[in-house]
Amino acid sequence: MLESAQEDLPPLLRGAPETTEFRKLRKRIIRETRTAIEQYGMARRGERWLVCLSGGKDSYTLLAALVELKWRGLLPVELLACNLDQGQPGFPATVLPEFLADHGIAHRIEYQDTYSIVTDKVPEGRTYCALCSRLRRGILYRVAREEGCTAVVLGHHRDDILETFFMNLFHGGRLATMPPRLINEEGDLYVHRPLAFVAEEDCARFARAMRFPIIPCDLCGSQDGLQRMQVKKLLDEWEARTPGRRQVMFRALTNARPSHLLDTELFDFAALAAPANADANNST
Repeated sequence: MLESAQEDLPPLLRGAPETTEFRKLRKRIIRETRTAIEQYGMARRGERWLVCLSGGKDSYTLLAALVELKWRGLLPVELLACNLDQGQPGFPATVLPEFLADHGIAHRIEYQDTYSIVTDKVPEGRTYCALCSRLRRGILYRVAREEGCTAVVLGHHRDDILETFFMNLFHGGRLATMPPRLINEEGDLYVHRPLAFVAEEDCARFARAMRFPIIPCDLCGSQDGLQRMQVKKLLDEWEARTPGRRQVMFRALTNARPSHLLDTELFDFAALAAPANADANNST
């Protein structure tokens, strides 16, 4: 499916390395993204997706994968890239608009100073992530409605999903994570995560090879000791001791057995029927 000729690539991927290693990486990312889209029923012909672009490695990889799938006729939706400029001091405001324009990507840049709100409202020593995420999500939902989009598309990858599962397990007391597809609380927009099967390291390798202009986060990315970073460190240690451990744990999230857990809302333990020969065995 993925030939090496540069003319067979969308403008966003022109100049991609032509090494065998990179072609294999690109092919894997495209395959896993397509699988997630199909397996979770994300795409419907004629829809319009708001593809959220932060300027990090994950969102660049997301955009590139979706653009290539659309280029090859495998994604029958319209794509609109969107960057939310949150007003962080020193944010390079021209980088993403120039990058998107240079590569012929339809886009919208939205400016909202959530940085001042977050730094004002969150006490010193506490993490910004929860409030920042709520504010950002609300703005993106509004933009999606204004642009006639049916879905907000995010760049969360396999490792984000796995880390969220363990954060909920360790700190939230529940078995839950980021689903690949959901409907927002208002019921009018989908939220998609097409990179659900893609490893973070693959996103990093892809972004480095493509030399995308990475923009670091000056909010949560500037804080040490976050719960997510602690979980990431733990998973890194497990992976170092047993390579492939992350993928095995992630596969478990797709293979849940309610009858082997303890949630009575998921499985009616009280209604379990006794074996047909139970009475006979008890009478002997």
